[in-house]
Amino acid sequence: MAEPTSRSFPTASPAVSTASPSAGVARLTCRAVSTAEERAAHFLIRHQVFVVEQGLFRDANGAGAGQDWDAHDDDPATVHVVGLADEVICGTVRLYPLAGGSGQWKGDRLAVLDGHRHQGLGAPLVRFAVATAGQLGGREMEAYIQPANVRFFRWLGWRPAGGLVTYAGIPHQRMLIGLDAPAGDRGLG
Repeated sequence: MAEPTSRSFPTASPAVSTASPSAGVARLTCRAVSTAEERAAHFLIRHQVFVVEQGLFRDANGAGAGQDWDAHDDDPATVHVVGLADEVICGTVRLYPLAGGSGQWKGDRLAVLDGHRHQGLGAPLVRFAVATAGQLGGREMEAYIQPANVRFFRWLGWRPAGGLVTYAGIPHQRMLIGLDAPAGDRGLG
C-alpha cells in the first residue's frame, strides 16, 4: 500500500485578522519527513518539548542534557512525521511497527511547539499517524499517553488498556486504536 505523504486540515485559529479571506484559519498539513531539513526540525521539536520543557529523558538522577533519540530513529521502518501550520514546521509524531510482524504499530513522540499549540495541530498529527500505520498494513496501534492527554485521545477514538505505567520517569496510560476499522472509527474523522 502507498504511504500517505501529506494531508491538510484547515482549523480555526485565534490569529490576528489579515487581508486573506481565510484569516484566522491556519492551514495544517502533516507529512512524512522527506528531507534532511525536515528530519532536523523533527528532532529539534522533540528535544524542545520533551527534554527542555518537560525535563524527560535525563539520566537516573534527573541530571544530564537528556536525549529523546533511540534506536527506532535509525530504523528504516520508522516513519517520522512533521506537522505544519501555514507552512511552518511546528509539530511531530513518530510511528513504527512493533517486533513480530503481527500488525502492531506504536505511535510516540507527539509534540507541538508551545507557541503553536492553540492551532489544533495535535489531532491531525495523530490522525495522520493512524492512517499511515493502517495503510502500511497495521491492524492496531498503541501509544503511551500522559494522563492529561487521555481525554483527547479518547475523543480521537482510542481506548485505555490497563492502568498507569511509568515511562520516561512519569506516569503514562497505554492506549490502543484499531487500524482495520472504518475510517470514522480510527480517529480519522
